[in-house]
Amino acid sequence: MSRKLAKGLTLRQIEDRWLAEFSAMASPCEVQMRGVTRQQAEELAAHAFSETRRIETKFSRYRDDNIIHKINTSNGMPVSVDKETARLLAYAQECYNLSDGMFDITSGVLRRAWKFEGKNFEPDQELVESLRDLVGWDKVIWDGASITLLPEMQVDLGGIGKEYAVDRVAEQLHDKIACSLMVNFGGDIRVVGVGPLEEPWIVGIEDPESEASALGQVELRAGGIATSGDSRRFCYVNGKRLGHILNPLTGWPAADAPRSVTVLAQRCTEAGILATLSILHGSQAEEFLKLQGVKFFCSR
Repeated sequence: MSRKLAKGLTLRQIEDRWLAEFSAMASPCEVQMRGVTRQQAEELAAHAFSETRRIETKFSRYRDDNIIHKINTSNGMPVSVDKETARLLAYAQECYNLSDGMFDITSGVLRRAWKFEGKNFEPDQELVESLRDLVGWDKVIWDGASITLLPEMQVDLGGIGKEYAVDRVAEQLHDKIACSLMVNFGGDIRVVGVGPLEEPWIVGIEDPESEASALGQVELRAGGIATSGDSRRFCYVNGKRLGHILNPLTGWPAADAPRSVTVLAQRCTEAGILATLSILHGSQAEEFLKLQGVKFFCSR
C-alpha cells in the first residue's frame, strides 16, 4: 500500500528509476533510486525528506531555536554541544588547520560588509577590517565537547552543511535498502550502491554562462561532486567581477578566481571543501587542485 507523502515532497517514476523531489537549504533537492519497488521508494523518499529538514533546522544560521543560535548568542560563555554538532565542529577545525586558515566557519560575519547582487559595489574597508577582528578559529576555545566564542563572534556551518546533508542522506538510505542511489541537493551530489553490472549515473557539469547547457558530463559509480562559483552571486568592484566566496584572511573575495569549479571526490563534503578552497586560491586554483590529486573541471 502506498503511503501519503509529506507536504512538499513528490515522487514519480521515470523509466527505470524513481525520482523524489523537494526543496530545502535554499536549493532544489532530488533523490534518484534504481532497483526498488514503489513502496521502498516511498520509504526512502520520506526518510530523505525528514532527515534533510532535520539537518536544516538544526544547523541553519537563520533560526533562533537551534544549537547554532545558542552558540552565536552565548556572549563569551561556553556552550556544550551534542555528538553530531561536535563532529561537524571537529571537521571544521581540521579544515581550518589543513587550509592554513582559508576555510574558517567564523568568517560568516564578513557578509555584513558585502552585497553580491550582480551590480557595482564599493565595500567599506573600515567595516571589513572591523569585522576581521571577529574572525579566526584560533580565537575559539574548543575542547571537543563545548565551544566558547568571544562576544559578537559567530559560527556558520553553511560552508559544509548542505554537503554534509547529501552524504548523510545517501549513506542512510543505502543502509536502509541496498540500491543504486544518487542524491543531488542543488548540484551537490553523492552516488552510492551502483553494482559492477549496473549503469552508472550520468552527471552534467555546470556551465557558469548558461543554466541551459553543460560543460560536459561524467559517469559516476561512487563518490561525491560539488561545485563552487560566482554564476549567481557576484559584484563588480572598480570594474572587476568578484564572487561571493570571501577569504577570511583578507575579508575580500579572491582576485582572478575561476567562474566555476567542479570537484569529484570520495564524499560530497570533501568535494565541497576542495571546490571552495580552489576558488580562494584565485589564479592558482588549477594548481591547487592538481596537488590534491582529484578530478576537476574549472571554467574561467
